[in-house]
Amino acid sequence: MNGRADRRVIEAGDAALLLQIGPPGSPAVFDADVNRQAIGIADAIRRARRAGVRDVLSTYRSVAVFFDPLEADVDDLRAALESCEPMEPTGEAARHIEVPVVYGGHDGPDLDEVAAFAGCDAATVIERHLSRTYRVFMLGFLPGFPYMASVDPSIAVPRKPTPRISVPQGSIGIAGQQTGIYPSDSPGGWQIIGRTPLTLFDPARTPPALLAPGDLVRFVRATFDIVEQREAPGTNSGPGTKHEARGTITVLRPGLMSTIQDRGRWGHQHLGVPPAGPMDRAAHDLGNRLVGNFPDAATIESTLLGPELRFERRVRVVVTGADLSPGANGIAIALDAPAECAPGSVLRFGSRKSGGRAYIAFAGGIDVPEVLGSRATHVQSGMGGFDGRLLRAGDTFGVGEAHPSASFGPGQACPMPGRSDVVRGGARLRVMRGPQAGYFDDAAFDRLQHSRFIISPQSNRMGYRLSGQRIPVGAAGDMISDAAFTGAIQVPPSGDPILLMADRQTTGGYPQIAVVISADIPVAGQLLPGDWIEFEWCTRADAMAALRERRHSNGTD
Repeated sequence: MNGRADRRVIEAGDAALLLQIGPPGSPAVFDADVNRQAIGIADAIRRARRAGVRDVLSTYRSVAVFFDPLEADVDDLRAALESCEPMEPTGEAARHIEVPVVYGGHDGPDLDEVAAFAGCDAATVIERHLSRTYRVFMLGFLPGFPYMASVDPSIAVPRKPTPRISVPQGSIGIAGQQTGIYPSDSPGGWQIIGRTPLTLFDPARTPPALLAPGDLVRFVRATFDIVEQREAPGTNSGPGTKHEARGTITVLRPGLMSTIQDRGRWGHQHLGVPPAGPMDRAAHDLGNRLVGNFPDAATIESTLLGPELRFERRVRVVVTGADLSPGANGIAIALDAPAECAPGSVLRFGSRKSGGRAYIAFAGGIDVPEVLGSRATHVQSGMGGFDGRLLRAGDTFGVGEAHPSASFGPGQACPMPGRSDVVRGGARLRVMRGPQAGYFDDAAFDRLQHSRFIISPQSNRMGYRLSGQRIPVGAAGDMISDAAFTGAIQVPPSGDPILLMADRQTTGGYPQIAVVISADIPVAGQLLPGDWIEFEWCTRADAMAALRERRHSNGTD
C-alpha cells in the first residue's frame, strides 16, 4: 500500500495528534504491514526529538503524538506525520517468545463460556488457542499488556458485557480476534481462559516490558500450578515505610487518596505506562512555584480529606488547590501562601470549603526514588511515588535541597487573579472534537453539548463515569483498540460517557467523541462524585488562548 496516500492526521484535543493509517472506513482487520508502518513512523518521530513532544505511541494502525500545545508547532508535527518515512528495521529477525499457560479452572474461569460460544468442548478451545503464532501489535491498557492477534475465528468471543472488578495478574484473555495477558491485577472485560506465571512488566528490568510490538508469541501448555499468593507491587509487611532523606516528614494520618505526584511519567506510553501525574496540574505547578521549586518537583495530592503530617525539620510548605481548611499547630494557613513550619509542628486539615483535591508542596520537593524518570504514583500498576501506593500512617520521607530563595517569602500570598477552577458543585468544560468523532451523528454532538451530566460514585483518577443523558453511538463494533487521551470522553455501547483523567489507560476500545482542552483539565481535576459537568465546543484557537491565559495567571508560562 502507499503509506503516505493512506494517512490521515486527526486532532485529539489541543495536546495530541493521531495519525491513522489506511483508507477511511477500512474494516477492523489486523494488518501486519500497516502495523509495521505505525511502529516505524512512531520510532522516527520519537527519535526526531521535536520541540514540545512529550510522548509517541504506536497502535494497531495509528500513531499518537502527545505534546505541549504552547511549545510544539502543531502544523510542523502534522506535516511530519503525513510525510515521515518509517524507521527501517534493524535487520534482526522478529523475536519468538513462548508463554507457558495453565488453562481452565480457577486460572481460566471463562473457558467453558468460550467453548459454548464456539460450539465445542474446552479441550478444543485450548488446542485452537495453542495452534497459532500471535503477533504483538502494541502494548497498552496497562504497563506491559500485549495486544496480540489473530485468534482462531471460531473462538473469537466478544468482551464480557460487564467487566470484572478484578482480573488476576498473568491472566490470558480473548476479546474478539485479540488475545492478551494481564500484567497486574486490574479490572477487565476480556474472556479469561488461562494464566501464566511470567512477569510481563518490571520497571527495574531493562527493557521493563517482556514483550514488544513486532514480537511473535506462541502459547505452550504448562502442567504446573500458578502460585495464587503473589505480593502485589508496592506492598510491604508494615503499616508504613521509611525513606531516609533530609528534612524528614512523618505521616500521622494519610487522609483520603493521598499520593505523591509530579508532572507525570511521560515517554513510556508505548510500553503501556500511563503518564499519571496531578489531576489539577495548575495547582501542582503553582505550589511548586510558590516554594521555589522547579515545576516537576513532587507534591502530595489529597482528595476531600487532607493528611496529618509532622515535620521533623524546618520545612517551607504551601497548600494549593481545594480549600480543605489547612492549619499548623492550630493556626490556619492561607491557601497559595508559603509558610515556614518549625521542627515538631503538625500540618492538619479540617472541613472542605471548595474544590476536591489539595496539593501540598515542600521547598526542595519530596525525595522518593524515581521510577522510569518520574516520582508520580500510579496505584493501578504499583509504580512510583511511595512504593506505588497510597500514603499510610507511619510513612516517613524527606525533601530535597531547597533553592536559596522562593518566588514569594513566607506568609506572602501569591499576587494573582482568583483561580477560576475552584469549583462548587460542578463546572462547564470546553471540548474539541475527538479522534473517533466519525462514529457519532449530529444528534450525539448536540446531546453532548446540551446535557448536564453527574459524576457517579464509580469514578476515580482513571476516569469519571457520567450519568444523565446517554450519547448515541454508531456501529463501533468494528473499532479496534486505539490510543486514549487525557480529557477524552469515551462512549461505550451503553451510551453513558466516561471522562478519562490522569491515570487513564494508554489505549482503549471505545470511541472518543470529544476531548476536554488542556486549560480545563485542572478544572475537571477538582470535581468529585455528585458534581455536575456540562460541555461546550470550542476551536483550537480558543483552546490555545485559554491555555496561555491560565499559565500566565498561574505564573508558570
